[in-house]
Amino acid sequence: MMPLAACLLAYFLGAIPFGYILVKLKTGGDVRGAGSGNIGATNVLRTTGRTAGVITLLLDIAKGYVAVWAAGRLTGGDSRWMAAAAVAVMLGHAYPVFLAFRGGKAVASFVGAFLCLTPLALATVLVVFVGVVAWTRHISMGSIVAAAVFPLAVWLIAVPTWPVEAAAVIGAMLIIYKHSNNIQRLRAGTESKFTFEVRKP
Repeated sequence: MMPLAACLLAYFLGAIPFGYILVKLKTGGDVRGAGSGNIGATNVLRTTGRTAGVITLLLDIAKGYVAVWAAGRLTGGDSRWMAAAAVAVMLGHAYPVFLAFRGGKAVASFVGAFLCLTPLALATVLVVFVGVVAWTRHISMGSIVAAAVFPLAVWLIAVPTWPVEAAAVIGAMLIIYKHSNNIQRLRAGTESKFTFEVRKP
């Protein structure tokens, strides 16, 4: 019973649309109708401002971490269910029941979940992310490359149980899948470059 509760809790934590809520409170608008249409921190930053973007990022990371931490508490630290919770919180963010399953790309919740589950592997991959973004100025490219190398980093650094490695693979695949439109724009040369400036509608 506790493992199921842990996974359900993780999904519903992930489904809390912090970006949507913050933009709604600040502007009264729907962030899904602006910029990329995403509820994540990057789109909130671009459309609503630096403060809202940073708060969204921190809250989305926090819900990923809390989901995995809570799963550990509920299941006696069972890595199988902590790994399942990592996937569940990402699915909640990407497909939130509260927004008709139209959510974000799960990058921040991924960071939070694996910060709890495999912190050293995550730290290594965040260096890759920062390097790629600094080089290309594309948040999407950094996310895609970091996700692609993450399962290898987990395998080499964390020496994980098979459920943790499976969660790393599933999480990486979900992030890359959710960036399908970004990949098309990157190929076409039309992907937006990262900036701290708010874009006017």
